[in-house]
Amino acid sequence: MNWQQRIDRALEARRAAQALRGRTALQPLPGGRIGYQGKIWLNAASNDYLGLSHHPAVIRAWQQGACEYGVGSAGSGHVTGYSPAHQGLEAALAEWLGYPRALLFISGFGANQAVIGALMAKEDRILADRLSHASLLEAASLSPATLRRFAHNDSGALGALLAKPLSGQQLVVTEGVFSMDGDSAPLADIARESQRGDALLMVDDAHGIGATGAQGRGSCQLAGVRPDLQVVTFGKAFGVSGAAVLCSESMADYLLQFARHLIYSTAMPPAQAMALGAALQVIRSDEGAALRGRLEGHIRTFREQVAGLPLTLGSSATAIQPLIIGDNQQALALSQRLREQGLWVTAIRPPTVPVGTARLRITLTAAHSDDDITTLVAGLAHACQ
Repeated sequence: MNWQQRIDRALEARRAAQALRGRTALQPLPGGRIGYQGKIWLNAASNDYLGLSHHPAVIRAWQQGACEYGVGSAGSGHVTGYSPAHQGLEAALAEWLGYPRALLFISGFGANQAVIGALMAKEDRILADRLSHASLLEAASLSPATLRRFAHNDSGALGALLAKPLSGQQLVVTEGVFSMDGDSAPLADIARESQRGDALLMVDDAHGIGATGAQGRGSCQLAGVRPDLQVVTFGKAFGVSGAAVLCSESMADYLLQFARHLIYSTAMPPAQAMALGAALQVIRSDEGAALRGRLEGHIRTFREQVAGLPLTLGSSATAIQPLIIGDNQQALALSQRLREQGLWVTAIRPPTVPVGTARLRITLTAAHSDDDITTLVAGLAHACQ
């Protein structure tokens, strides 16, 4: 089989399974809306949980940063790409989350790859929740360590794996809020098992940070734990992009020496760091608390109103509200019926989720109005007829 045959066969297999992915050029708009083909749609597929991507203070900070620093960092942070804007953001994040250090990364995917790749050796073992994000599982699979996946959110299963003999070290990996089911990890139990097994604990809180916890400090603060490594990303509640790893002084120094994604990637633009600093100020403020309260109200209302529909709603108390359809084609058809009503809802299919669990991944935001939630539920009811 030559290269073209291999590519054609892989694409045809995806098409046959109704699992072929694509992209659509959309215009992000404020107020929980997007523009497409000259129309405005209610956006129920965004991770911009607090609506900060269009917050005036965040926009002004990016504009100011571009005027002060230009539009790019022009190098790796190890060469010339590390600016006072980056330094200030790292310090603010560390203080906010109660860690000695924070290191900025260009993406959450890169941060997870960098940490796991830098830490693990052949004699080590990684214990990851079975439903961990693709970036975590891929990094674990590519590392020289042995990967073992424990049953989703099952701290007992984790403890049993941790107790198995090993000559090297162990790293426990989980998420704070899981991106496809919207459920939360039992972090206190997982932290206890990790400590008992003398393992490092790494928590990716991409979907919890900013949206949950006191001052938006996320899932770990809410559970009363401080993992050895906490990964936070800025493409969700922060409304921007990028990521940071929170850790100890010695761990930060180690990653600065050995994390290849950090060493060999061009740093995020300083203007972006300034925008993130402004987003952090909003998240920590009374306004941020009000936005989280508004989001929590939308979640309660949505779940109450959807309960009477012939749909299987996942057990999520977060902004991610999955409606499990099962069949790929049926999920695509339901998504299309919603779009015909001006509602942008994305169908998520394998391999992103397990086979037989294709779903509509509905996400609610503080940018939505109360009427938007009512409109969304009414659209779901009509699409089910």
